[in-house]
Amino acid sequence: MTAWRRRLGRGLVVLAGLAVGVALLAFFVANRQVPERSDTPSPPAAVAVIEARPLAFRLEARGHGVARPAEIWQAVANVSGRVVERHPSLESGTLLRGGTPLLALDPSRYELAIAEAEAELTRLEAEEANTRRLLDLERQALDLAEQELSRVERLAATGAVSTSQRDAQRRSTVGQRQAVAMLENTLALLPAQRERASVRLAQARRDLADTRFEAPYDLRLAEVDVELHQFVSAGQRLFEADSLAAAEVEAHIPFSMMRRLLGAVFPEDLPPGSLDLGERLDLGVIEAELALVGAPGVGWEGRVVRVASGLDPATRAVRVVVRVDHPWRDARPPDHPPLQRDMYTRVRLSAGAPEAAMVVPASALHRGELYLADGEDRLVRRPVSVAFEQGGLAVIEAGLAPGERVILDDLQPAIEGMALAVRRDEAAEARLAARARGDAAAGERP
Repeated sequence: MTAWRRRLGRGLVVLAGLAVGVALLAFFVANRQVPERSDTPSPPAAVAVIEARPLAFRLEARGHGVARPAEIWQAVANVSGRVVERHPSLESGTLLRGGTPLLALDPSRYELAIAEAEAELTRLEAEEANTRRLLDLERQALDLAEQELSRVERLAATGAVSTSQRDAQRRSTVGQRQAVAMLENTLALLPAQRERASVRLAQARRDLADTRFEAPYDLRLAEVDVELHQFVSAGQRLFEADSLAAAEVEAHIPFSMMRRLLGAVFPEDLPPGSLDLGERLDLGVIEAELALVGAPGVGWEGRVVRVASGLDPATRAVRVVVRVDHPWRDARPPDHPPLQRDMYTRVRLSAGAPEAAMVVPASALHRGELYLADGEDRLVRRPVSVAFEQGGLAVIEAGLAPGERVILDDLQPAIEGMALAVRRDEAAEARLAARARGDAAAGERP
């Protein structure tokens, strides 16, 4: 009985709570305020517009690449020998002027070879002179022998001279002929001997020259693998150095970007029979800028020298070689270091488009549509065809005519035909034209 009473008490409490809630709901409904109706139309949306017109456009292509010297000198020993001289600054990272003596091997062996070859040439010259003198004498003797043989032959024919005397004179004349022939043969062989001696002399002189190493140009030492008093063998690498005259970056540029850029420099009339891409493309009109990754404000001006053969097998990107002349000339480390081996750089290539283009800010696009203001200042949503986007700009291929007003603002909501309060933004038009020409990025690095 007691449990039943408790359940009854809880039910009464719940009923009492529901009654209070219903009473409060009725109170609030009875006292709600009905919103006032207004026949005043909503004000037009304020928007900024630019007038569409064809603009001079500068095409860009961007990529990355690793710097390398344009020329690398690998010093390899052509002769063997002991290192007797070594430049005190022959260490990795050292800058040296062209013509600086760097290394010398023991020259004594090659100086001796030169002396031997020179002595051989001197001997051959003397032998030639002596042989010529002997030949002259033997030829005189042969003339006398021939005359005597003719006389003996005439006498033998008359019987005044015996047959044995005639035969003896014949043998004497033949012997003299042989002597002359031997000397002539010796003389004929001397030029070949002299040539071999000259070759040995030239080789010995080259070997002697190869014992000394001088910087062929202004360079920076990269790796050094030789020490003083070390014996080196022919073919052994001694050190490696980078030329300071120029550096190159093989930039990997997306194919689509490079295709557009090369289209701007591809001549309409091709030279007949020309197969060289460098002859058909005016690479000189392409401007190249490089920026060091991770170092804002550090960059270099370059020039495109060639387009490497084939695409990168991993990224299918075009490999464009950009050269920077004299990267060390105006270097001011650490603020402006020189372009050195293995520096990772961003590359920006640009060239003027052959024709003007309809350009709008990429932010003015709304899922393939442009918001336009018509002649009555009402919203028009226009689907357009975008050729490509570049640097925050969109090049419109179709759907936008010169003189139409493009809305820069993102309307929410964007209702077709809604009223607009239009304001032409001439400053935005000027900025757009400057960016399209590439002026906005003129002082920037890629």
